[in-house]
Amino acid sequence: MNDLTVPAMPPGASFFHRLLRLRGVIVILFVALGALGAWGATRIADDNAIGSLLVADDPDARATAQFEKLFPEGDHALLMLESSDPLGSASLQGTDRLEQALAAIAGVHTQSVLTIWRGTNPAASMTMAQMATVRAFANGTRLFRRAGLLGDHFIGIALELDTGKPGDRDRELAAINAAIAPLLGTHGGPFNAVRQVGSPWLEAWLEHETDRATQRSMPLFGLFLVTLIFLLYRSWRALLAMIITLGITVAMAMGVAALTGWPHTIVSSLVPLTVLVTATATLVYLHSRYIERMETADTGTPDLRVHQARVLANKFLPCTASIFATAVGFAALAVSNIRPVRQMGLWTACGLIIAWLVSFTLFPALQGLLRTPLRSSPAPAAATSTTGYAAFVDAWLPVTRRLRWLMVGLAMLGMAAGYVALAGLPGHFKPLALQTDTLTYIDPSVPAAQDTRRFEETAGLGVYQLWLQPPAGTALDPAFLRAVDQLTRALESDPRITAVDGPTSLLRWMRYLQSGHDELPQDPAAWPGLASDLEQVLLQTPDARGYVDVASLSNVRLTVRGRDHAFGEIGRMRSYIEQTWRRVQAANPALKATTARVVGQSVLSDQITLQLVPTLMESFALTASIIFCAFLLVFRSPLARLMAMIPSLFAILASFLVMRACGIPLNIATILIGSTVLGATENDQVHFFYHYQEGRTAGLGLAGALRHAFLVAGRPVLFATLINAGGFLALAFSPLPPMRQFGIVSSSAFVLALLADFTALPAALWLCSRAKQNR
Repeated sequence: MNDLTVPAMPPGASFFHRLLRLRGVIVILFVALGALGAWGATRIADDNAIGSLLVADDPDARATAQFEKLFPEGDHALLMLESSDPLGSASLQGTDRLEQALAAIAGVHTQSVLTIWRGTNPAASMTMAQMATVRAFANGTRLFRRAGLLGDHFIGIALELDTGKPGDRDRELAAINAAIAPLLGTHGGPFNAVRQVGSPWLEAWLEHETDRATQRSMPLFGLFLVTLIFLLYRSWRALLAMIITLGITVAMAMGVAALTGWPHTIVSSLVPLTVLVTATATLVYLHSRYIERMETADTGTPDLRVHQARVLANKFLPCTASIFATAVGFAALAVSNIRPVRQMGLWTACGLIIAWLVSFTLFPALQGLLRTPLRSSPAPAAATSTTGYAAFVDAWLPVTRRLRWLMVGLAMLGMAAGYVALAGLPGHFKPLALQTDTLTYIDPSVPAAQDTRRFEETAGLGVYQLWLQPPAGTALDPAFLRAVDQLTRALESDPRITAVDGPTSLLRWMRYLQSGHDELPQDPAAWPGLASDLEQVLLQTPDARGYVDVASLSNVRLTVRGRDHAFGEIGRMRSYIEQTWRRVQAANPALKATTARVVGQSVLSDQITLQLVPTLMESFALTASIIFCAFLLVFRSPLARLMAMIPSLFAILASFLVMRACGIPLNIATILIGSTVLGATENDQVHFFYHYQEGRTAGLGLAGALRHAFLVAGRPVLFATLINAGGFLALAFSPLPPMRQFGIVSSSAFVLALLADFTALPAALWLCSRAKQNR
């Protein structure tokens, strides 16, 4: 349905005409490649750990990795055994039974009030008299409460899991749950509830649901896609050609990760969906043009293969420009220091290049082999106004001309409001909230997430490691240990810090077990004896070496726990630790030659949060620049280069307004909105302006060129938007909150872009044309 008669063999058509003769070879080749890709996709590993979120060359990630080589440990967790009387006889007996059951599980290590008490009473049985001794022992110090092993309504069991692989961890967690079940009140046990706090349960749920997220969203989108394609073209053969093409495209795109070693992460489910959506939109553009019988200037209606070659040549430039710009836009995410975002961007870019290749080889080969039908007859130009859509175009274009100032003004107002929603307004409201801690990835209804959040409210989840590096061989010097004790006291003086564990905390436990007092003396004369005691413990007890590198005696670890949210902004608890260290170091000569660095999982979590906005802004700026350059190559007019960006910019900025209204924060998924929406929606503008330029080149004038662009590209733009919005809306059913949020916001953005395509874009062209006429 167009008003133009095109050349018989436009540039490039002869190449596609020769290529179509090899359609059987092409199909066999891509079927084999698709099978290899599907096989490779089954071998992709999972990796959702916080420690893997930053790229390996990040300074904090590198320092944390070096630290963890010196002080390796398993995954830590806490069981909170809730009871009205946590030190009562029934509770202590139940705790004893549970510890014995946990001790029988390979790879699980425990510590509690009972295990510490048994260190000095190894042969004691849990009689009534001994339980009275345990109660006095537990209440005689605050060390147990600071360690999270005792509370007003719970007694805790700290766990360390030796989890080499996710399967091992899952088996250990299943065994722990089986040991807990008989002790619950519902089974006649002494505990009202057993709270499971820590990363092992959260990461297990996250890995399981990350796989389910793709399995759940892809079938929903597939069903939507099949229905839409069939309704559009009313042909089972066209539907089969598209389904085979898309299936092989996604299989090959997923198989790329098997070659590069990229793992499944929380955002990797966006890769197949983005590739599928973009490839489908491209196929819609190609097939919508293919089913129209276009007449040539010299031969009239061509044979089918010539017609197909002409269609491919006609759509090659806009499709190539749009997919290339989208692919490079996603590749721009490589600037991010967040590893899953970087990998997702490069992975998607590779998948889009595959989609481009398949769209111009496999798909036309399948069209020919399956003999997908064309429309029964070409629609002459004079008759186009009688169709429903053409009548709408003829009625709508004058409206955009009359309301051009209003439409452009509303679009600009929406952009401004969206920017304010993102950046905030000084003195009125803050910028869009940032989130990255593991709990934000977990469905709030998950029991482990609820238990961990409850523990966070009282004890906090901030765990920072202060890595001290004294001169070689001096880690057990009395003066140095006394200075470390002073540093520990200084850190614990802030009520927001719940505990500081290190080599001197071992001395405090030893002193309490021996004398019933947990305070270490300040007299320098007492420290040579304490240092000697600590040295003996480290030599005799390997499990006590978690705070001192005994090989070199030049690395010491302090684990600082606290309510990090109580410090305010991201990174404030780390700053407090660093400031306290500098103050104590300046006042203590024994620390002059010691260097210190704050490392650990909480440091990495902070850095990820701080990288969210730079990732959003840098990737968006780079993507916009690349797409602008692509438009520069396709469209020579400065007007086209500027106007083509309006719908995408409006959609992206207005989507931040949607996020603000819905209370959706910036997280590891929603920071991808800018690149994803800009990369996907610019396809529509490329095709629209390509056919708009066709009309202007043919001398149709502004109104005629707009009409031609809307008639040729308008309906495919509408269909592509339905595909984009429907595909990403399928993520709204994901069990992962960030992915649900991304699905809602991105689908809203695609609808907003379509609105701007039919309003602000033609209105802006009318305004610019009027301004040019006035000049």
